[in-house]
Amino acid sequence: MRVELASKIILNPYITEKTFELVETEKKICFIVEKTASKSTIKDAINTLYEQKAVTVNTARTIYGKKAFVEFESVDIARNLATKIGML
Repeated sequence: MRVELASKIILNPYITEKTFELVETEKKICFIVEKTASKSTIKDAINTLYEQKAVTVNTARTIYGKKAFVEFESVDIARNLATKIGML
């Protein structure tokens, strides 16, 4: 996947107190994604943009748009990525 396409799929991180706690407790980071993005394309976009392998992706449609809860292999990987994207 190209970087241009990946950045159209992953719009921005979604940061609240609850999603902030997900990084430490469940190894997950929440992103706002394109409405039509599938779980597999979200995984590919995360791998392309941040060079980290997503273990699982859960999605939810909300008034803010489509959210993707992306789980990583370890808390350290999730914490480092959250720091890199400006969540922490």
